[in-house]
Amino acid sequence: MATGSRLDELTVLADQAAACTRCPLAATRTQVVFGAGDPDAALMIVGEAPGRDEDRDGLPFVGRSGRLLDTLLADEVGIDRTQVYIANVIKCRPPDNRNPKAEEIAACRPYLDDQMALVAPTVVVTLGNFATKLLLATDLGITAVRGTTYPLGDTLVVPTFHPAAALRGSADVLAHMRDDFARVAQLIGRAA
Repeated sequence: MATGSRLDELTVLADQAAACTRCPLAATRTQVVFGAGDPDAALMIVGEAPGRDEDRDGLPFVGRSGRLLDTLLADEVGIDRTQVYIANVIKCRPPDNRNPKAEEIAACRPYLDDQMALVAPTVVVTLGNFATKLLLATDLGITAVRGTTYPLGDTLVVPTFHPAAALRGSADVLAHMRDDFARVAQLIGRAA
């Protein structure tokens, strides 16, 4: 159970994000998709941006990619989404699900930094290029950096593919994701 102050601080931060107008996405969003899950989680998942389903529901990873993420968490880590904290690099859906722009990422970065500081996870899994490049401060793509664990302060970062890449039909991508999530289980001390 989350400590009251941590949960309170995340709630205040979510309220601030809900009123955010730092970038043009504020004009096109249905709602801000701040984050969800256990504020005391050992594992935090960071994706790219909300999609159509997330923009509608106000929760991260509720569409097809979310269902695959749920499966990977259950099968490889032995936990469900209520035991992790899930957020995105940017909190508003880009029109037509286009890639986030640099100024949008910069505008949302303080929210993600604060979420990570408040949750203080043992492990962060970055899903795809945008989250990985941002948190690892690299220009290298996900294919070049996945398969390795990286330190980020007191947190370990495990980069992997975005579930959408596996849903496009690549068995190799899904196999790599399974390997990466199995490593997460070891890092947080859980056996699936």
